[in-house]
Amino acid sequence: MTHDRRRPYRTIGAAVAAIALLVLAAQAHGALAPGSGGAGSAPAAKPPPKHAGFDYQIGGPYAPPSGVEVVSRDHTAKPADGLYNICYVNAFQAQPDAEDEWGDLLLRDANGDVVYDKEWDEAFLDLRTADKRERIAKKVGRWIDSCAEKGFQAVEPDNYDSYTRAPDKLLTAKQAQAFIKLLSERAHDKGLAIGQKNTPDLADARKANGLDFAVAEECGEYDECGRYAKAFDDRVVVIEYTRDGLAKACEGWGDRLSVVRRDVDVSKPGDDGYVRQTC
Repeated sequence: MTHDRRRPYRTIGAAVAAIALLVLAAQAHGALAPGSGGAGSAPAAKPPPKHAGFDYQIGGPYAPPSGVEVVSRDHTAKPADGLYNICYVNAFQAQPDAEDEWGDLLLRDANGDVVYDKEWDEAFLDLRTADKRERIAKKVGRWIDSCAEKGFQAVEPDNYDSYTRAPDKLLTAKQAQAFIKLLSERAHDKGLAIGQKNTPDLADARKANGLDFAVAEECGEYDECGRYAKAFDDRVVVIEYTRDGLAKACEGWGDRLSVVRRDVDVSKPGDDGYVRQTC
C-alpha cells in the first residue's frame, strides 16, 4: 500500500580467453586494478552505510547535527563536507510554478488539461510513451550530472509513486519502472547510487529497476519498514513526521535502519516549526 508524502553467459572462444589472460597480467603488474573499467569509466556506485546517523535537509541546507553521517539535500544545494550526501531531485512531477519548463511533457487528461497532484500543487509528468520518458529523463539527467559534479554520492528521485495518485489510471507502475530504469542507468554512469523513494509495492523489483537503497517516508507510521528492509538489505533511510511514527520506527527498526523525524516542511533550525529527532 502506498501513501502520499508528508513529500546468459556464453563461451565465445580462444580470443576471449586470450584477452582475459592479458587483463590478468595487467592487474598483476599494477596496470589495471581488479574491477576497474576502461578509460573514462565512472567509479562504482556506493550506497549509503547501514544504520547511520541521518538528516533530511531538502528544505534547505544547514550544519549537520553531531552524529550525522548521511544527509539528503536538494540538487541546487552543495553537499555537506565529509559526509555521505544524497541528492534530491523531483523527477516524476514538476515543481510548483515550473510547468513552463516542461512544455508537452506535462500529463494532460482527455480534455487537454494539465493534471496535478492536488496535495502538492505539482503537475504530473507524462510517462506514457517511450519518447516522452526519454525526453524527461534527459532533462532530469542533467540534474543528476550536476549532483555528481558537485560531489554527491547518491541521488534520490522523488515521486516514483506518482502513478498511485494520478486520476483515472493515467499513469501506471509499468511506466514508472521503465522511467526509473533510465534514471538508474544515468546515475550509475556517473558513479552515483540511486535510491527508491517510497513506493513499497515496487520494492521487490528494486534489482530489476537498478535501485540501490530506499528513502522511506513514514514507513513506521504505516508499518512498511519491513518491506523496505527486506528488499534493500537494511540500506534504508527513514523519515517520520509524527511522534508516534518515530516511536514505531525506532521500536521496530531503530537498531537496523537510519531513522529521523522531521517537520513536514523540512525546515531549518531557527525556523518556526523546525523539528528534528532521532531514536
